[in-house]
Amino acid sequence: MKIDLRSDTVTKPTREMQEAMWEATVGDDVMGDDPTVNALQEKAAELFGMEDALFCASGTMTNQLAIKVHTQPGSDVICDKYSHIYLYEGGGIMLNSLSSVKLLDGDRGRLTASQVAAAISPEHDIHSTVTRLVSLENTMNKGGGSYYDFEEIKAIRQVCNEKGIPLHLDGARLFNALVETGETPRQFGEVFDSISICLSKGLGCPIGSLLLGSKETINKARRFRKSMGGGWRQAGFLAAAGIYALDHHVERLKEDHARAREIGKIFEAKAEVEAVFPVDTNIVIIRLADGISEVEYVQKLAELGILAVTFGRGLVRFVTHLDFNDSHLEELRKSLA
Repeated sequence: MKIDLRSDTVTKPTREMQEAMWEATVGDDVMGDDPTVNALQEKAAELFGMEDALFCASGTMTNQLAIKVHTQPGSDVICDKYSHIYLYEGGGIMLNSLSSVKLLDGDRGRLTASQVAAAISPEHDIHSTVTRLVSLENTMNKGGGSYYDFEEIKAIRQVCNEKGIPLHLDGARLFNALVETGETPRQFGEVFDSISICLSKGLGCPIGSLLLGSKETINKARRFRKSMGGGWRQAGFLAAAGIYALDHHVERLKEDHARAREIGKIFEAKAEVEAVFPVDTNIVIIRLADGISEVEYVQKLAELGILAVTFGRGLVRFVTHLDFNDSHLEELRKSLA
């Protein structure tokens, strides 16, 4: 039995999701007449209490579109030094938006209002970039699936309000945070100017992410999406999977979190593991003892049929998901015994 814990992006559509996809009514989304795409966008916007949404191929695209809309060439984006928008999006901030970054050292990737306030460029300093955007990530991938205290997010929102700076959320795994905290999508829609949510991670879709924001933000993003080659035609087949996921796959994320915590316990007992990051949601990061190569360790796991990824020096990451069940968990436990 192969146990694939490299990412929650490896999931395959369930039979029920496949049926919803093939039953979808479709049109030409570039022309705005794919009814299922429109229904998904309207559903997501309503869920978050935001004016509009845009269905795109990936979370990288939705994040980069938001940054493009909110910034100008020569400006800067405040984010954590381990942010996905900085580390894992191909230098898109610089390439697409001609903007710089101010990298902060958060607590497992989570920033504070005081950190953000201190990082904003002085208004009249011609030597520095102009801060045009603050971006948060929730849950935080490099932080081991850590999530924000919502009160801190509101405090950051207040700082942004005082300075007239938009606030963006990379919410690729936002629903993982929501099922743990009990907060609602609408609460997040009230404090962010734009939100990116991924459908192809924990929610189990084959592809797709959504950007949410005001009508003005989404109209601009749609134009930039087209210029980046992101316009697509009968995308309703994919949008139908998104609708199904939002209806059926959110609450079950708690199952992924419970299994991730069990994996954390398994590795805590391993002599070669120096530490396990706190397991808040569906991501488990282990730190290997000195002298153990993370590359070689991942190779040895693969020989046991367990797939994981290296995540920095001495670090290995595992991510639970829709296609990892209790049988896989028990097989993993036996393989590592």
